[in-house]
Amino acid sequence: MTTTQLITQIRKKKSFLCIGLDVDLQKIPKFLLETDDPIFEFNKAIIDATHHLAVAYKPNTAFYEAYGIKGWQALEKTIQYLNTNHPEIFTIADAKRGDIGNTSSMYAKAFFEDLAFDSVTVAPYMGKDSVEPFLAFQGKHTILLALTSNQGAFDFQTKIIADKEVYKHVLETSKTWKNSENLMYVVGATKASFLGEIREIVPESFLLVPGVGAQGGNLQDVCKYGMTDNIGLLINSSRGIIYASTEVDFASAAAKKAAELQSQMTAILEA
Repeated sequence: MTTTQLITQIRKKKSFLCIGLDVDLQKIPKFLLETDDPIFEFNKAIIDATHHLAVAYKPNTAFYEAYGIKGWQALEKTIQYLNTNHPEIFTIADAKRGDIGNTSSMYAKAFFEDLAFDSVTVAPYMGKDSVEPFLAFQGKHTILLALTSNQGAFDFQTKIIADKEVYKHVLETSKTWKNSENLMYVVGATKASFLGEIREIVPESFLLVPGVGAQGGNLQDVCKYGMTDNIGLLINSSRGIIYASTEVDFASAAAKKAAELQSQMTAILEA
């Protein structure tokens, strides 16, 4: 999916909502555990109930890898279901990969070719040759961790080196990499006050913003400092939507929570 196609969907749906599909078998409705593939059945129900409200879905691969081969198969079925039934939806493999070049190439093939995701999250710590293999895939997007929503972000990302925070070095350096036009960036919603300075470095790039909802991020603040003329934001909510209920009504409860966020987004876009 191209950035232009993503922007078109945002304007059509009046939404820049991304729903995180982080499936924990301890939290899903108990009756689903009786099915052959409870992870996929949960995802399918959430997708069916919310696809008209969201422009992106983001499975965090750890929640699938934790269940071994069955978890990975459920992830594969989920992305196939999305690509077949809702090809207009932007898909994100939240895998946070990043390794030496030949290994990164294999990670990229796994997510872009085998699973056919539109994008994957990547850690920048190992630098240029660990990220460019992802950027080499045409029509795909690499979402680089820039300034994350967790408390530990302050351990390294905001440390000052040569009069500049590390995350700013990451942003500026990444723009020099081959095919950097395929980059997006992760910026946590809990770091909304940093968005003004981030936009000075990457004024038009799309930002994936987790942390709205359960982690306490504020949608209005994120949009105030981070929105561009072409929106430039994907706001992710996971637990706050998918675990709105653990009863039979879990899908409709998730849709209600998603609709609440989407209506706020519509108001912002129409303001």
